[in-house]
Amino acid sequence: MASLEEIRAERLKKLELLKQAGKNPYPILSNPDFNIAEVIRDFAELTESGKELSLAGRVMAIRTQGAITFFNFNDGTGLFQGLLKSGEIDAPTFDLFKDTVDLGDFILVRGTLFVTKRNEPTIQVKDWTMLAKSLRPLPDKWHGLQDVEERFRRRYLDSLMSGEVKKRFILRSQIITAIRKYLDDAGYLEVETPILQPLAGGANAEPFKTHHNALNIDLYLRIAPELYLKKMLVGGFPKVYELARNFRNEGIDATHNPEFTMLEFYESFSTAKKQMVFVEELVRTVVKNVIGREEIEFDGVVIDFAEKFKTISYTELLARYAFINDLTKITRAEAVLKANQFGVEVDPADVVEKIIDNIYKKICRPKIIQPTFIVDYPVAFSPFAKRKEDNPELIDRFQLLVGGYELVNAFSELNDPLDQRERYLEQDRKKKAGDAEVSSSDEDYLECMEYGMPPAGGVGLGVDRLTIVLTNTKNIKEVIFFPTMRPKDKEDKG
Repeated sequence: MASLEEIRAERLKKLELLKQAGKNPYPILSNPDFNIAEVIRDFAELTESGKELSLAGRVMAIRTQGAITFFNFNDGTGLFQGLLKSGEIDAPTFDLFKDTVDLGDFILVRGTLFVTKRNEPTIQVKDWTMLAKSLRPLPDKWHGLQDVEERFRRRYLDSLMSGEVKKRFILRSQIITAIRKYLDDAGYLEVETPILQPLAGGANAEPFKTHHNALNIDLYLRIAPELYLKKMLVGGFPKVYELARNFRNEGIDATHNPEFTMLEFYESFSTAKKQMVFVEELVRTVVKNVIGREEIEFDGVVIDFAEKFKTISYTELLARYAFINDLTKITRAEAVLKANQFGVEVDPADVVEKIIDNIYKKICRPKIIQPTFIVDYPVAFSPFAKRKEDNPELIDRFQLLVGGYELVNAFSELNDPLDQRERYLEQDRKKKAGDAEVSSSDEDYLECMEYGMPPAGGVGLGVDRLTIVLTNTKNIKEVIFFPTMRPKDKEDKG
């Protein structure tokens, strides 16, 4: 078997043959008359007309039988067959095709449509033009890229050779379109907020830090757009949303990538309870419109979005699966002991609620498969949520779990600036104790709140995780076209 270097050298020779024949291997103009999907759709009508037409695409297969050459080509909209027949095309044009065209090349062909004896729609080529000569061979068409890491690094080849992979990313786009339509139809305004922020706020996560030379200040890639979106509520915009790229300097695993896509939306004069109803219908509608039905299969289990979503308390889940019965009395030492029993890692800087939440994530969350809302979280678990009026030790918050994944986090937004200040002070104490993920105090946000922030319901939905569930995959890298990867040279050095 020829090496990559040998194949590339041979293709460079073919490139020279094209130039010697007076052909530009990378011309500006292509101008096909139709895309392949259109030809497939209107094949009978176009064939009956008998007119010549031009098509373009990437050569995916070549079969030569003496004076006849069949090839398949794909323009991204579909696959079609071409035929070159000696005697029906001038000899130099036929020979140049045979001598220079390889799998992976982009070509433009001109000819007439017909149906072969095997009833295959085909274009009989009268002339052809090289549009882009490929210098590297495509992966084996039957096996594609077998190495998982290479699939992620060379996603362009992964999607090119695998219809399933390409379909997955088309579906991801459809999910985003469906989300936008639902929110737009509900009267929400799509807005844009800063990616570079003077303080990283709106979530508990360690940020990426950079420096702006002209202003001589440090800036952070946003971990969430939350605080800016709530400033817009103060500014008189009652319903806003942003489909945002967020960045968190955290570990990479099956559910986390340092760069990811979140939907966040906020509604003035709303509540977590009202948003729960809205979220249920939003998710159900997206599933129905994108998948075409309200049931999906995920990891061998049928998930039913048509049924009313269940509701269970956070404390009940911990009691049921982790045997933690009273969150108000558990000490840090007891929490550490529980974590050790379940094989949950504990950092010396972890406070008791973080330890408990890590236990919940490992032990409880994977048990929830059908769409289920989790409610009644302790106050310490969110610095931006309102306390429940009937129990001030709990916050008015919910999460939506599906297939063991957290898809949605939402709450009645805290709009009391004095309460917010107290919670910021508590966050500052945790940061000083070594927790790099807690939000820093944001005086600018507090000042904004003091002008009066309307009561509101806010929701965050993980687009990547929703896509994982709806495409029946189990790794976030499968649904992000260009996931973050360790460079090969770093990999080699360990």
